[in-house]
Amino acid sequence: MKKLILLVVLCTSGLLSQTTYAQVTFRINIGSQPIWGPVGYDHVEYYYLPDIDAYYYVPRHQFIFFERGRWIIRTSLPVRYRNYDMYNARKIVINEPRPYLRHNEYKSRYGSSRDHQNQQTIRDSRDSRYYMNKSHPEHNNWKNSQRNDKKQKNQKNQGRDRNKR
Repeated sequence: MKKLILLVVLCTSGLLSQTTYAQVTFRINIGSQPIWGPVGYDHVEYYYLPDIDAYYYVPRHQFIFFERGRWIIRTSLPVRYRNYDMYNARKIVINEPRPYLRHNEYKSRYGSSRDHQNQQTIRDSRDSRYYMNKSHPEHNNWKNSQRNDKKQKNQKNQGRDRNKR
């Protein structure tokens, strides 16, 4: 009986003394950002579009807008925004979960056009890190360059292997 109690005490103390570590994962998602998105962000969860009071969820490529008293999630904007120019629109990057649930906060902070600046879009960027985006005009050239670089590395490695023999 003493052994059982001792075993329980040891197991319990072992469990209580273990340190728990929180792991924060931060992934770069440049390649999945829309080409109408602004440059300068390695990671984006949401864009707030204050001109139309809508959000864009980057990981799933979905628009979130308020309609008939509730938030609607779709892959495209409603017809009433068919002429909305995503390239020239103001976009606010928000890296917090479900910002539309705090819409009043974001609307009061960014709703007016007082902070509007011209934002360079990914499509118009000449920064090569954006070329991985499949919709970027330079993507195919970048892809070919990547292939050529890989071939050259393989050829160098094969040459080294021959020299070692």
